[in-house]
Amino acid sequence: MMSGTELARDIVGRAAQRAGEYEKRAGRKPCLATVIVGDDPASVTYVRMKRNRCHKAGIDSRLVELPAETTTEELVAAITALSEDEAVHGILLQHPVPGHIDERAAFEAIAPHKDVDGVTMHSFAAMSFGEPGFASCTPGGIMRLLDAYDVDPSGKHAVVIGRSPILGKPVAMLLLARNATVTICHSRTENLPEIVRTADIVVAAVGKPEFVRGDWIKPGATVIDAGYNPGNVGDVAYDEAAGRAGLITPVPGGVGPTTIAVLLEQTVDAAHRRLDA
Repeated sequence: MMSGTELARDIVGRAAQRAGEYEKRAGRKPCLATVIVGDDPASVTYVRMKRNRCHKAGIDSRLVELPAETTTEELVAAITALSEDEAVHGILLQHPVPGHIDERAAFEAIAPHKDVDGVTMHSFAAMSFGEPGFASCTPGGIMRLLDAYDVDPSGKHAVVIGRSPILGKPVAMLLLARNATVTICHSRTENLPEIVRTADIVVAAVGKPEFVRGDWIKPGATVIDAGYNPGNVGDVAYDEAAGRAGLITPVPGGVGPTTIAVLLEQTVDAAHRRLDA
């Protein structure tokens, strides 16, 4: 089993140390601003958890709460104001936003040097071209898990199930940058089980509970379950897959903790970069 909890503890510990170093130099703490639109219970819970983690890591947390009827223009204006605020080092837009909002327009209002969640087109391009920037946090956490468990993607066949712009596509780019041969699958992929059976590394990010079955898994493969569904269930049928996989992430306790840890780490990185600019 690949524990994200232990890895996240190490990442956050180092981030907290660097946050303390920043505070000594700058006279203030690194600051992460979180924007939430509406009062979706799951989103409210996630935001509260992230703010608690910020506090423990020595990072200031600013919360911007907007009503569910907020327009795209109003949300873009709020994010633009944070992008221009010198006291803010990182910006997180809690997603998903209400359906009437153009989420991509909102993401693009985040200044690239404050995009610590790695959601802008600028950040995606940086990941794709191997240029400096911030990784999408869940894909970044997945790569850290692979490294922590000595899984070298080079030369391996990696199958990514899901093509979202903040998970499936960026993790595919990060794996490709590490010399994996990457196949991206999605809802219209034909013969999906057969394709997954050829994978040395499987990243499940499809958003359907226990969608990936155990007999899809190549014996000895590494399985990364990036899904989280009601009832603490991932996108992989864990008990079935664990019997065949060489390594597998649990849900919860796998990818989730590393996602938040990378967010905090990149917020501290953003603060140091601005100080050293």
